[in-house]
Amino acid sequence: MNTTAALATRPFTVSVSDAELADLQDRLARTRLPQPAPADDWTTGTPNDYLREAIEAWRAFDWRAAEDRINAYPHFVAEIDGQDIHFIHVRSRHEGATPLLLAHTYPGSSVDYLDVIDRLVDPVAHGGRAEDAFDVVIPDAPGYGFSQPVTEAGWTMPRVARAYDRLMRGLGYGSYGVHGSDNGAMVARELGLLNPEGFLGLHVLQLFSFPSGDPSEFERLEPADYAGLEHMQWFQSVGGYNTMNASRPQTVAVGLSDSPIGLLAYSELFNSFGNGTSLVPLEKILLEVSVNWFANAAAGMSRSYFENAQAPAEPRVNHAPTGVSVFKDDFQTIRVFAERDNDDIVHWSRFDEGGHFAALERPDVLAGDIRAFFAGLREG
Repeated sequence: MNTTAALATRPFTVSVSDAELADLQDRLARTRLPQPAPADDWTTGTPNDYLREAIEAWRAFDWRAAEDRINAYPHFVAEIDGQDIHFIHVRSRHEGATPLLLAHTYPGSSVDYLDVIDRLVDPVAHGGRAEDAFDVVIPDAPGYGFSQPVTEAGWTMPRVARAYDRLMRGLGYGSYGVHGSDNGAMVARELGLLNPEGFLGLHVLQLFSFPSGDPSEFERLEPADYAGLEHMQWFQSVGGYNTMNASRPQTVAVGLSDSPIGLLAYSELFNSFGNGTSLVPLEKILLEVSVNWFANAAAGMSRSYFENAQAPAEPRVNHAPTGVSVFKDDFQTIRVFAERDNDDIVHWSRFDEGGHFAALERPDVLAGDIRAFFAGLREG
């Protein structure tokens, strides 16, 4: 039985003023690009050729149309643990829909899932079954999107997970599941560790489990797993933003908060994750970066890394039912390591197209796998 008190929520509308739009246009028109690298490609970071194209596309980007699309869904804000948290909440028309929280990526926000919402709340309209419908709740994590400003330090992933549980209970859901990617996948796993009463399970795109040093782990690796290890090494070689965010977040946020094209360049993961394999179109990247620009989210997003770096945790095993989708050009979760850290993996899918931002790249495939995982839990 759910005995958690209801949350006081207030409606929210994404509304950017004409003055803010004019300011963005002015800043874009006055962009000063850096001196180009000897090879103007992605080897050393975001290249000028890409930025020139992006500037022109951003100046022509129809924010008002994007704003209308975002506001087509119900938005709310609730105060949880002293922090205003913005969220989208869409109820299915199908009776008995499964409550599902969707946890977003870095450098993303709740708009990561705009292409997934209808596929989950109305599966019949997308070739699915009514019994696979979801009520969806999509929060902006503290420090991200419209969950701004962050009011105090200490918003680690375990604290975010507890806030998300409070959110779902406060909305009247006695049980629910979660899907997450990237930072959202780590928050989803924290919910698995918390495993509150009525928690159904977690579906993630990544389980960030690494070698422990035990030689027997490597004896059980399959050929594809070695490719996954190579992908880990590649990501470590280009993940300098991890170090900057975790050590000097306020310093880097100065440039990101003052220069829209700087923010776009620093959000290069949308384009560069997978070493040139990303399928996220520029229009969707501009939507993501526009939200972060207008919300002035750069400092909060960067500080989230700092908070987690200051709060190291002891290794713990997740016992909650877990499903994993591994997309071809994403971080490759290695099952031997993942099963060591998560002992109830009941669903494992591999897809030969798509990458780190599957909700933006292949929303049909992702929604279908989320439905399959939770259907398996019900029917199992």
